Amino acid sequence: MVAMRLRSPRLTVAGLGGDAGKTLVSLGLARAFADRGLEVRTAKKGPDYIDASWLRVASGAHCVNLDSFLMSDEGIGSGVWALRGADLILIEGNRGLFDGVDPDGTHSTAELAKRLGSPVVLVVDTTKVTRTAAAMVLGCRELDPDLELAAVVLNRVGTGRQEDVVRRAIERATGIPVVGAIPRLPGDDPLPGRHLGLVTAAEHPRCEEAIRRAAEAVARHVELDRIAVLANRATAVELPLLRLEVESKRCRLGYFTDRAFSFYYPENLQCLEKQGAELVAVEPQTEDRLPEIDGLYIGGGFPEVYAGQLANNRELAAGLKRRVASGLPVYAECGGLMYLANELVVGDSTYPMAGVLDLVVEQTPRPQGHGYEVASADVDNPFFEPGTMLTGHEFHYSRVVAGSDARNTVLKVNRGTGMGDGRDGIVKGRVWGSYLHLHALATPRWAEGFLELAAQHAVERARSAVAWA
Repeated sequence: MVAMRLRSPRLTVAGLGGDAGKTLVSLGLARAFADRGLEVRTAKKGPDYIDASWLRVASGAHCVNLDSFLMSDEGIGSGVWALRGADLILIEGNRGLFDGVDPDGTHSTAELAKRLGSPVVLVVDTTKVTRTAAAMVLGCRELDPDLELAAVVLNRVGTGRQEDVVRRAIERATGIPVVGAIPRLPGDDPLPGRHLGLVTAAEHPRCEEAIRRAAEAVARHVELDRIAVLANRATAVELPLLRLEVESKRCRLGYFTDRAFSFYYPENLQCLEKQGAELVAVEPQTEDRLPEIDGLYIGGGFPEVYAGQLANNRELAAGLKRRVASGLPVYAECGGLMYLANELVVGDSTYPMAGVLDLVVEQTPRPQGHGYEVASADVDNPFFEPGTMLTGHEFHYSRVVAGSDARNTVLKVNRGTGMGDGRDGIVKGRVWGSYLHLHALATPRWAEGFLELAAQHAVERARSAVAWA
């Protein structure tokens, strides 16, 4: 077994539930310690593109996703491998500290923290509460004595009197120190949200200002020296690593990247490069033609927000359709699937998309699929062998409402929603479109079928060039 021994100082920032202030505290700590000259690296628990993008900007280094439902121990170890050598590793939890897939909290932030030997700082929202906050922290301590619940940071504190009462109540009842108390921040929320969570870092008009506000609030109201001491209490742990030997496939892969399409795990792009792909960025709102590529990867994002701009770029859409007809492989997830459709319906407006797949997709006000998705390939296709199990996640406010290609699914959904009716994964020729997001460390061989097709197309393009010479 190939393994690594993790010794770096580290800390997990958790909350009692969603919207407790975990991201504000995590961003503030990352930037505040970076400002002190430390090399800070970050991780986000769970399948989350948006918080990870903010953590990347705050720390100045890629943020990795770690999740024990999606990933094996080897996958988690390989994710942590990218964080090795840091002066401080910050892991932002998701949802509540003990929230998992079942009543036992399996795959929760708490379980990940224990696996990583990481002390936990619990963020407590003090809105309209005093001593009851102590009961909640005490409950967390007693629910799992094996978890190192090292400190508490109070958030949204209203007055000095409230802070004093809550601080003394928690420390008397639990013995856990309160190392910070962040007041309600004046002015606009520095981290505004929308239907999929926070506005992405790439779209926020004042991203750097928002991170600076978070860092200033944390530096002023949290005892950074005590936080550093806690992080240095992390225990050394042994983590196994993935071993994956694959044949290199030389090819050029385009991938859409702009404000409409930003949901890519760094590990997925790195996986493609390690297996021989040269990556070429394509901005679909501004570029009117595809570069010379052998395959196209379209991740998720917010095509519904930028539907008008995407629809207006008819040259790119027409060119993509021609290239697909000539054999260009395309792998599209969620937002990418929406772009490949004939039409995207948003409110009272209908926008023409690329028309690669005969589908009509409707944006809805409520989520259609949210959470982990587990599916198995049960139809022959060029991307995944029948019987392949795929574990990923979905988070979409859209659904397929019409189109003949809606019948061309190759995945049986065992958990989650997908396209609906227990199906997902539309395949048409060399085109893949699904609501299922996959992570390279969760599905190490996710790229093989796609790269095989791209390498094959590279050969076809070379032969065609010779024939025309």
